[in-house]
Amino acid sequence: MSVKYETVIGLEVHLQLATNTKAFCGCSTKFGSRPNSQVCPVCLGFPGSLPVLNEEAFRFAIKTALALNCRIQELIKFDRKNYYYPDLPKNFQISQYDMPLSYNGFVDIAAADGRRKRIKIKRVHMEEDAGKLIHPKGENYSLVDYNRGGMPLLEIVTEPDMNSPQEAYDYLTKLKSILEYLKVSDCDMEKGSLRCDANISIRPEGEKKLGTKVELKNMNSFKGVKAGLEYEVKRQVSVLEDKGKLIQETRLWDAEKGVTASMRTKEEAEDYRYFPEPDLVPFVVDKNEIEKIRETLPELPEAKAGRFQKEFGLSDYDAGVLTSQIDLADYFEECTKLYPDAKAAANWLMGDIMAAVNARNININELGLAPAALVGLLKMVDSGSISGTMAKEVLAEAIETRSNPEDIVKKNGLAQISDKGSIEEIVKNVLQKETKSVNDYKGGKKTALGFLVGQVMKASKGKANPVMVNEILKKSLGE
Repeated sequence: MSVKYETVIGLEVHLQLATNTKAFCGCSTKFGSRPNSQVCPVCLGFPGSLPVLNEEAFRFAIKTALALNCRIQELIKFDRKNYYYPDLPKNFQISQYDMPLSYNGFVDIAAADGRRKRIKIKRVHMEEDAGKLIHPKGENYSLVDYNRGGMPLLEIVTEPDMNSPQEAYDYLTKLKSILEYLKVSDCDMEKGSLRCDANISIRPEGEKKLGTKVELKNMNSFKGVKAGLEYEVKRQVSVLEDKGKLIQETRLWDAEKGVTASMRTKEEAEDYRYFPEPDLVPFVVDKNEIEKIRETLPELPEAKAGRFQKEFGLSDYDAGVLTSQIDLADYFEECTKLYPDAKAAANWLMGDIMAAVNARNININELGLAPAALVGLLKMVDSGSISGTMAKEVLAEAIETRSNPEDIVKKNGLAQISDKGSIEEIVKNVLQKETKSVNDYKGGKKTALGFLVGQVMKASKGKANPVMVNEILKKSLGE
């Protein structure tokens, strides 16, 4: 009898904060600058240089912790995490060990059975980033860029509460949405602003003790995290079924090959020789200051989704999609200020608009279509100026050429014919010409009506209002 296994997953997210300067010095955090052009004695660890905590980074950290329902530590202390690596010029990283900035938070996601599942946040702490190693293809050397060294980071660590790669993906998606609403980071994984490591183990169903933990690294997208975890579940099950033994290690995800590969055996905390950072004095956080920061929290995705359902009559699904990205939610709300049919606006946004956004891998604000322009298009459909089918074509051209939909309709003479007299004249001419189809229809062949509608639309070059065409045809045929 084969053993059934349960998957257990915990995630560590590293978030680069969107400050103008680094965590402990005044160097710029601008992305894409010339290598090693944004460094100083502090972030390079020169003897005698002293770190000073970035106040804005600290406020961003508190804001994030509050949004994740965490408790804030009263006494703030920093520690040195010691290890040697070429991208760490000081040979230590300023981090937080036994007294993290905050702890005991949570994020709720939808479980597979439709119920809400709470993913507990173990800790959110501050630290600085390391530099970046660059490995030129085909060469036997590596280069290092220290511009990223000293960037302010938050590490958001969950408890091992996820039981499938899909739950991990859903948690990350929800977390990213919250962080984007807070505007504490651009969350751009391509720039390295948001990075994720996963700890995964398996155990026989019903077992309470955790299995051997494996850490996964090098996952550059949420889909990559999901794929890496799916592979690792299969690999670990296969090892145990073959009577093998899993070892605690760090493995890298190879997206091209779709496999994980061993990198090193996992370090324990004592390997880092943590001790209090002597150059940063511990300090107490003013509770009034925390409450002031709490007051700056925006309406977060879950609350906004609830309001959209109540205010605009949207379904739970539609509200969830529209609030999943702050820019999309803001765009939708701008549309509702100009247009009364919120459901119609939502349908266009979740359909053609998001298809165009996803195809281009851009943000909705980069699409070049203002909310007022989309509303103008919807109003033309409502007034009968253009058909729904024509509107889709106009929208595609508006996005492609970054033009106003109303200008496209006028320029190309696409306005729909809704004048009753004009359509009656076209119908009259078609009926005189298509006598066979007229007789077929009157003889009981109802499908002939579709042919006649097509002929009217052809005669009007597709501009006749199809609803009016049907009504006038039926009336003219004696119905």
